Amino acid sequence: MGDKAVITCSLNGVLTDPKQHNVPVTPEQMAHEARAAFNAGASIMHIHLRQQEPNKGHLPSWDVNVSKEIQQAIREACPGVIINHTTGTSGPKYQGALDCVRETRPEIAACNAGSLNYLKVKADNTWAWPPMMFDNAVEKVQDYLDAMKEAGTIPEFECFDVGIVRCVGMYRQTGMYSGPLEYNFVMGVASGMPADPELLPILLKLKLPEAHWQVTAIGRAEIWPLHQRCADLGGHLRTGLEDTFYLADGTKVTSNGQLIEAIAACARRAGREIASPAEARKIFGTKH
Repeated sequence: MGDKAVITCSLNGVLTDPKQHNVPVTPEQMAHEARAAFNAGASIMHIHLRQQEPNKGHLPSWDVNVSKEIQQAIREACPGVIINHTTGTSGPKYQGALDCVRETRPEIAACNAGSLNYLKVKADNTWAWPPMMFDNAVEKVQDYLDAMKEAGTIPEFECFDVGIVRCVGMYRQTGMYSGPLEYNFVMGVASGMPADPELLPILLKLKLPEAHWQVTAIGRAEIWPLHQRCADLGGHLRTGLEDTFYLADGTKVTSNGQLIEAIAACARRAGREIASPAEARKIFGTKH
């Protein structure tokens, strides 16, 4: 299975307004979009939770019951699918994320592996949002790793910058984490690593040799050469409405299924087959 490409669909993201973009919010919408992605080749669904009250679907939630409902709906729509749960939070209040992992026991969960000044500047040279710190101190990372170990959940180490990639090796070296390793190189955030295919060989030198890896590419049409390079170099693949709304030709999509079809084509151009959920479990070593 060394040549098999595991595809993850990032269904909706944390803040995208469903009134402006066609992102799913309710369990029914999440299940519908997951099914479209599943049919196109995705075996893992990366989920964010949104508030379910009317007109609040643009706001994040850490309600365990919402997580359970969404996961159940997705699993019913996509038999055998793997859930990858978000945990990303800014600030000192992240108990809700820990509770979601402990109580719903997803097979995989994001583990943001280091801090980043999360910045973006608009064309008029003003901040796109107030400058903020996406804080992931070592103590916070350890709390997430402890919760995931308790739940039998594999962490997907999210790396927004080159130094964060190197931190993951230190977590292994110091005994903070000793299980199966998976890196997610997040590329395209304005204040993090650029979505540059030429950066991938450097990142592969810095990751631990035995670890699996994938790319999250944030942006528009310019991200697709990066996806192709990832496929060519043997990485696993991820896209979805959290990461982009655009295909390589600039077409704006209306469903996750369209994006998964396009990224599956990247794998096939690289001469690789698409992994089933059962094959993905063997590749990543999930426990349940």
